Amino acid sequence: MSTHPVLTQESELIQKRPLKEDIFDVLHEKIISGIYKPGDWLRQDDIATQLGVSMTPVREALDLLVSAGLAERVPYRGVRVRETSIKDVGEAYGLRLVLEAVIAQEAARNITREQVSSLERTIDEMKKHDSLKDMSYARQLSREFHSAIAEATRNDLLIKLYGVVANAFPDWLLYEALFRRPEILAKSMSETHREHISMVDALKKRNGELAAQKSIEHVMESGRWLEEYLDIPAELLREKEALALFLLKKTTK
Repeated sequence: MSTHPVLTQESELIQKRPLKEDIFDVLHEKIISGIYKPGDWLRQDDIATQLGVSMTPVREALDLLVSAGLAERVPYRGVRVRETSIKDVGEAYGLRLVLEAVIAQEAARNITREQVSSLERTIDEMKKHDSLKDMSYARQLSREFHSAIAEATRNDLLIKLYGVVANAFPDWLLYEALFRRPEILAKSMSETHREHISMVDALKKRNGELAAQKSIEHVMESGRWLEEYLDIPAELLREKEALALFLLKKTTK
């Protein structure tokens, strides 16, 4: 497996926020842009040297990457960009479909007006960041959006489960596809924006069934990306979708 390429000109981005978060953003962008490939080693000393920072915030940033599911720590060897098998992707996709539906229904019952307003502000903020150079921040906002819906359930177990499943889902690989196919960026971001709005509208109406349906449709759009850009077998994805839709019907009768 290859080591990472030399970082250039990122040190100017390291300012104001906690240093580990800015370093995380630099590394995150390198991963979703495809500069760091699955299996590439993220050498702590090399990164510290290139960015002109100490080892401690780099180590903390690598911990954030591991927590976010973008990297994995290999005992006695270091940290590398996470490699995801077809089986891993299928399992994460199936769990995400089911969990998003359950969370949407719970959130529709418990969400507050303040939480709805916060979700709407996040959507507005995402709309401002729709260029390739903003993809790292856009992905962060998307995570915050979905995590906020989970928080609205007021169910601690669901919130924890969502965190685990979200970290396992390879959405960063989908963002990488945008760097390979920049011509689809505008359409993709527009569709995501529309889907997020429809999810919030359903939550605002406290319509759990509709919220679950819109959430599943949103994740299924990711499924189409998995099939087209990551070559995940269509039959595996359709199997997971069929199960999620079956469970949705059972829980909304």
